[in-house]
Amino acid sequence: MSLWEGRKVVVTGGAGFLGRVVVQELKERGCGEVFVPRSKDYDLREKEAVVRMLKDAAPDMVIHLAAVVGGIGANRENPGKFFYDNMMMGVQLLEQSRLYGVDKLVAIGTICAYPKFTPVPFREESLWDGYPEETNAPYGLAKKMLLVQSQAYRAQYGFNSIYLLPVNLYGPGDNFAVESSHVIPALIKKCVDAKRSGQRSITVWGTGKASREFLYVDDAARGIVMAAESYNKSEPVNLGAGFEITIRDLVGLIVELTGFQGEVVWDAGKPDGQPRRCLDTSRAEREFGFRAEVPFREGLRRTIEWYCQSERDKDS
Repeated sequence: MSLWEGRKVVVTGGAGFLGRVVVQELKERGCGEVFVPRSKDYDLREKEAVVRMLKDAAPDMVIHLAAVVGGIGANRENPGKFFYDNMMMGVQLLEQSRLYGVDKLVAIGTICAYPKFTPVPFREESLWDGYPEETNAPYGLAKKMLLVQSQAYRAQYGFNSIYLLPVNLYGPGDNFAVESSHVIPALIKKCVDAKRSGQRSITVWGTGKASREFLYVDDAARGIVMAAESYNKSEPVNLGAGFEITIRDLVGLIVELTGFQGEVVWDAGKPDGQPRRCLDTSRAEREFGFRAEVPFREGLRRTIEWYCQSERDKDS
């Protein structure tokens, strides 16, 4: 019998980029019922809406993926909104889930919670060793409070909640909107659109010296569900692929895979963001057997293919 058989699971953000894949993973593992609250029906910042959602869904487990999030530009323009919305969603959901009697809550944090100058590879023990990178600190700290609340509720109430820290995600179905996309979809869009329109150059923010780590969305969803199945401790857990690539090398790879032939212009007046990101992923492997499987180049190829097809579909 499947662990998930007959279980009811709420996946907040379940209609989003990561959420859709998590929902699919749960269904493939035999989950009895998955409830995806939509923001138009349930404003998760509001206590009454959270209470109503829990009554409607009657879940055994809540997986909290919902977040108000974006790239460096969106973070700079919306620090107050990103702090308030993410903070309130987390606070209300954890408290009301505890009061309702939910068996387990899986809280999804963010790599932005780590200090700006964290030694590489990032170990979970370093989370409190400094202030996050300034451009995304309000978002990172709001999501970090989920960890504080989760640990406090376990200590006082015995409430089983866990906290996962996924690195930057990418893959088919990502957000390619110019004003709010993260680095990989933004670069793919720039290269593909420039190639289609015959542009001779693209402009990229920063110097290209910063490094990032990326996790394919299918791998992230699998890791989250594996933790939901078998991880029940208070310590936070990194979810990543365990490698880093500079933004300059990332741009070169996307230029190659998209076939863009023009020049790359670097706008060094724009911020690089956090200098380096690369996770120590040993805890996830040790605690619940998670290891990323999709090679980065292959994941990028699939993502580019998906975006190109979605653009062709729009034109037809």
